[in-house]
Amino acid sequence: MPQSRSTLALAAVLKLFGPLARFLLRHGVAYPALAAALKQVFIDAARAELRASGRKQTDSAVSLLSGVHRRDVRTLGLAAPDPAVDEAQEPMNLSSQVVARWLSDPAYLDADGEPLALPRYGEAPSFDSLVTATSSDIRARTLLAELERLGIAQNDGTAVRLLAPGFAPRQGFAETLALLRDNLRDHAAAATLNAGGEHNYLEQAVFVDELTAESVQHLHAVSARVWRQAFRTVMREAQARFDHDQANSTAQQRIHRARFGSYFYAANQDDEPS
Repeated sequence: MPQSRSTLALAAVLKLFGPLARFLLRHGVAYPALAAALKQVFIDAARAELRASGRKQTDSAVSLLSGVHRRDVRTLGLAAPDPAVDEAQEPMNLSSQVVARWLSDPAYLDADGEPLALPRYGEAPSFDSLVTATSSDIRARTLLAELERLGIAQNDGTAVRLLAPGFAPRQGFAETLALLRDNLRDHAAAATLNAGGEHNYLEQAVFVDELTAESVQHLHAVSARVWRQAFRTVMREAQARFDHDQANSTAQQRIHRARFGSYFYAANQDDEPS
């Protein structure tokens, strides 16, 4: 007997949730805490579905669609969002924007397209000018301290050097989690919309099995090299479009975001990471 779409959808989500469950357990989050927190997630998702279909977002409608008890819908709906969550993101957002310009603006790249080591002060290309070109809302000193804290850049006294090939914090658990959250969320959004036939986003992967550990390491190196090439191409275009839209479009028009990513994973027959 053919399985229902709901059964297939649940089975797929449970499969992909395995690594997340292990991650939560390693960091002290057990099932009861997750189950309680998921109520809000389902309520928010139900409201979004009702809004998209033009239906009223009453407590009864949300409860019926989400399966969350009406009392919880009402109680959780009264809880105010924590403004500190968004405020905590602002420094990291500015840091990622500065790194993006450093990696894409020809004024801050050498002849091989690699990011220059920048004088701390002075006219372009300097670290001060890089920050000013990105945002006038933060001091270069503050931004440099944040990049050094995250292990992304280093000031050796004569120049500021980019240590990471992209915005990949080496320090800061909260910042690392923010990247995990945003990358996986958008990847999941693209994949689920594609699976439902609602969109046709780019979402592809290469898969091969029956390999040795040596071959896996070789493929990892190849994948990283290909990603660096793709990163430079897309980042240059992304920065150019960002600058164009800032100069030629209103804030009301600039309401869209895009994310392009790549990943590599390898495991043995027991699903242990290689």
